[in-house]
Amino acid sequence: MSGNLFIITAASGAGKTSLVRELLSADHQIKLSVSYTTRLPRPGEVNGEHYHFVEDATFLKMLGEGDFLESAHVHGARYGTSQTRVDEALDAGNDLILEIDWQGAAQVRKLYPSAISIFILPPSITELESRLRGRGQDSEEVITKRLAGARDEMSHVGEFDYVTINDKFEESLLDLAAIVRAQRLKCNAQLARHAALIKGLV
Repeated sequence: MSGNLFIITAASGAGKTSLVRELLSADHQIKLSVSYTTRLPRPGEVNGEHYHFVEDATFLKMLGEGDFLESAHVHGARYGTSQTRVDEALDAGNDLILEIDWQGAAQVRKLYPSAISIFILPPSITELESRLRGRGQDSEEVITKRLAGARDEMSHVGEFDYVTINDKFEESLLDLAAIVRAQRLKCNAQLARHAALIKGLV
């Protein structure tokens, strides 16, 4: 049985990474697809765990060889998802999360129409700016660019299947868990998962 592919998108600072981390901690049946990026690691980020950090030349070589399911150029850095790794996980029956931007989400939906897409919104632009500044990692110029990029990103929210507003963290986490659980309870998935039981019942 093929696993479920979940696309999770949010503007920088909306809390996507923290929510996904908690979801993965609570639900061991779902895995995170580790993307490739040309940006430098942030403090605490580990190569191969948070991202595969590669040089621009390596990324472009992989892109030219068709290694990426989707790729995008965001905030001066390149990001891409390995199609081989995604297909292997899904074919093994694992549920998989892609943390990607709206451009990547659009590319993935064309190749995987059954993918479930989720957009995480901040409660306000003011709160988003506060969260970006609270990181203490970016210059004023970078923050200004991220806020402009956030507005563009959020303008695509209507293209997604589900939306959660990350005002109260625990409520948004429950929203994500509910979406995942509901997808697993769909009829086709349950018929495949419990074939022997259902055969005995009917």
